[in-house]
Amino acid sequence: MAEIQSSRIVLASRPEGEPKPSDFRLERGPVAAPRDGELLLETLFLSLDPYMRGRMSAAKSYAKPVEIGAVMEGEVVARVIASRHADYAEGDLVLARSGWQSHSVQPASAVRRVPDAAEPISTALGVLGMPGLTAYVGLGNIGKPKPGETVVVAAATGPVGSAVGQIAKLRGARAVGIAGGATKVRALTEEFGFDDALDHRAPDFREKLAAACPDGIDVYFENVGGGVFDAVLPLLNTFARVPVCGLVAHYNETAPPPGPDRVPGLMRAVLSKRLTVRGFIVYDFADDIAAFEREMTAWVRDGKVTWREDVVDGLENAPEAFIGLLKGDNFGKLVIRVAP
Repeated sequence: MAEIQSSRIVLASRPEGEPKPSDFRLERGPVAAPRDGELLLETLFLSLDPYMRGRMSAAKSYAKPVEIGAVMEGEVVARVIASRHADYAEGDLVLARSGWQSHSVQPASAVRRVPDAAEPISTALGVLGMPGLTAYVGLGNIGKPKPGETVVVAAATGPVGSAVGQIAKLRGARAVGIAGGATKVRALTEEFGFDDALDHRAPDFREKLAAACPDGIDVYFENVGGGVFDAVLPLLNTFARVPVCGLVAHYNETAPPPGPDRVPGLMRAVLSKRLTVRGFIVYDFADDIAAFEREMTAWVRDGKVTWREDVVDGLENAPEAFIGLLKGDNFGKLVIRVAP
């Protein structure tokens, strides 16, 4: 086999505050031939997700940081272009955590096939992949909405938030979505079927949120933090549940937010309202993957859950797209189309 050159984006420096283009570096180099039990992969689609900001930091977290000079972490849909494992053949489509690079060699034990139901195949990184699973397990295992309850979700046009609202509706709850900008807010009701939608940038956001939730909030699916959570907290009902999936409003912070210490007020609400506030990582609920794949596949097939993608062409454009993701510039699941 002729030598293959791979393009890859590595972490050039750890960002202080918002990531900058100079924190990334595009490199090219040869890819080794696969050995027994390995696959040579060509990346077709790369998923960009907010959690990657945490991997750029050396701060202690639930996962190891990306080292300086190492390939940025991420999940991809890839095509097998050479196989040294009996279970995979050239042309097979797989999911791998090979990161921001055009080609890689991976052990066959570290990949899995793209589900047949994934059409287009990029949905294996979105509604039928990790974001969809995050919504499914976080809402189902922690939020536990009951028919007639009110579920509120921030970043509601993103791949997790949009699925949360639609699953809540399928469970008989009322779904209120929060997003940034009139276009996204309109899509929440017209495209994703939310009962109500609000713009967190509006000067009267707090008043509108209270009006949209006249009976309070029973489940708040937290993706954002910041001012959105400040507006939600007083509206939480007794025994409300708060699955904490992300805190994107704080990912670029270099110091504690200004103002009075909010922790005592939060803990007072947790105690007096008997709130359940639980952070989770999606694979805490790995036992639910089979049920998710079965149920979500049927919902998507039957048109009960819809989805939206934001596709950017070219691996070299991944840093700029990722920086925009942290600012909310994307609309839907953000993927990089690395190869046709």
